[in-house]
Amino acid sequence: MRKTTVKPKIKKTSRGNNASNPSWSKFTWRSFPIKQQPVWPDKGVYEETLKKLSGLPALVFAGETRMLKQNLADAQEGKAFVLQAGDCAEDFSRCNGPRIHDLLKVILKMSIIIAYAGEKKVIKIGRIAGQYAKPRSSDTEIIGGLKIPIYRGDMVNSPEPDLKARIPDPRRILEGYFRAAATLNLVRAFTKGGYAALDKIKSWSDASFGSFPASRKYDELVNGIKKAVSFTTAMGIDIKSPQFNEITMYTSHEALLLEYEEALTRIDTTTDDWYDTSAHMLWIGDRTRQADGAHVEFLRGVGNPLGVKIGPDYAIEDIKRLIQKLNPANESGRITLITRFSAGKIKALLPRLVSEMKREGFRVVWLCDPMHGNTFVNKQSQKTRKYQDILGEIKCFWQIHQAMGTTAAGVHLELTGDNVTECIGGNRKLLDKHLKLNYQTNCDPRLNAEQAVELAFEIAEIISC
Repeated sequence: MRKTTVKPKIKKTSRGNNASNPSWSKFTWRSFPIKQQPVWPDKGVYEETLKKLSGLPALVFAGETRMLKQNLADAQEGKAFVLQAGDCAEDFSRCNGPRIHDLLKVILKMSIIIAYAGEKKVIKIGRIAGQYAKPRSSDTEIIGGLKIPIYRGDMVNSPEPDLKARIPDPRRILEGYFRAAATLNLVRAFTKGGYAALDKIKSWSDASFGSFPASRKYDELVNGIKKAVSFTTAMGIDIKSPQFNEITMYTSHEALLLEYEEALTRIDTTTDDWYDTSAHMLWIGDRTRQADGAHVEFLRGVGNPLGVKIGPDYAIEDIKRLIQKLNPANESGRITLITRFSAGKIKALLPRLVSEMKREGFRVVWLCDPMHGNTFVNKQSQKTRKYQDILGEIKCFWQIHQAMGTTAAGVHLELTGDNVTECIGGNRKLLDKHLKLNYQTNCDPRLNAEQAVELAFEIAEIISC
C-alpha cells in the first residue's frame, strides 16, 4: 500500500485531537512495531480489499461517538453504570436475525434489571458489529499431527481445523465490514423502532429464553415496571415519546486489525477531527497495549473513547505512559481501564493500580472484566469459566473501589443469547460433564442467557449497597 498521506485540515479545538498530535496521521502506525497480526499471503488481494473498504460508508457517526464519551464521563462520576457485553468473537455464520435479536434481548434484560433494581442509568455498549478478530497466545496449533495457523477470528481465517481454511484471506476483511453493517442495521431497527419500548418489556422474555429460576424474579420486576408505566400514563405523561420507546446501543470491538481501522477512519466534517467509524468505542488488548507500539500510535489520534485491557502482568509505569500518550489532555470519558485479573488475584493487583491512577490525577473510567482472568482448561481439554469466580471478581472490584474512594463504573462481559453450556455454575449448577451439551464457542467460553440474567440481579444488589 502507498504510504503517502493527505494532510487533514486542522482545527484548534478544545479537545485538541489534531492540534495536540501534529505528527500523527492515520498512517503513522505503519512505522511502529506491531503484534498479533496475520501474515496475508496475497499482497495484491490485500491491497485491493483495503482500497474497496476505504471507499465504503462509515458504520457509525462522530456525533454518536461524542455522545458515548459524554456518557462515559458521567459513569466516571458515578452517575451511570456501564454494561459492555457480547460475543467473545462474532461468527459470520451467526450473523442472522434470530441470534442478533436474542443477544440484544439479553443485554436489554440485564440493563433493565440493573437500572430498576440498582437505580442506575445504564450505558449499553455491545461487543457487536465488528468483533471479528482475536489476539491469540500462539501463532500455530497442532491438529491431527499437522501444524496449522491458529484461528484469529472470522475476519482473518476460518475456525475449521484444516490448513486451507486457516490461511489468512484478506477478502474476509471486506465480508466483516458488510456483516457489521447488516448487524448495525438490525440493531438500530431493534432499538429505535419501538421494540425496546417499556410497554413491550414482557416480550423480551419470549420462548427463546426458556424458563429458568431467575424468570420468576424477572417477572416480578417487569410487573413493577408495568405498574409504574400505567401510573405514568394515568398522570397524563406521554409514554409514546422517544424516552419511553427508544434506547441507544453503542458498538465496540478490539481494534486489532489496524488496516481495517485505518480504512474506516475519517475526518468529521463538523469538527475537522479524526474518528474511527468502525465502532463507537475501540479497545486495546492486554497483548497490544505497548506505549511505543502501532496500536497505541494509531488510536492516540482518533476521537473515539478508548478502552485499555489490563491483565495481571502489568507494570505501573507502562500504564502511566500509555494513558499520557492516549489522553494528554486528561479528558473525562476518553479512557476506560478494563481490568482482567481473576478472582484470586484482584485483591493483590487492583489496589496499587487504583492508588497510582488516583495519585496521578488521571481521569479514567473503571470497568471489571471478570471473564478473561478466570478462564481455565478442564480435564476434558475444554476452556471454561466458573460463574462463582466471575461473580466473586465483580464483588471484589466494587469493594476495593468503595474502600479507596473511587468509582467502579461497570462490567465488561462475554455472553450470548444462545442457550449454550460453556461456563460452569449458576442456578442450574452446570458441571464439566454438561458442557458437551451445547458448547459452541470458537474461542472463549461465554455466559448463556440464564447465567447473564442471574448475574444482572447480583450486580444490581452489589451497586445498590
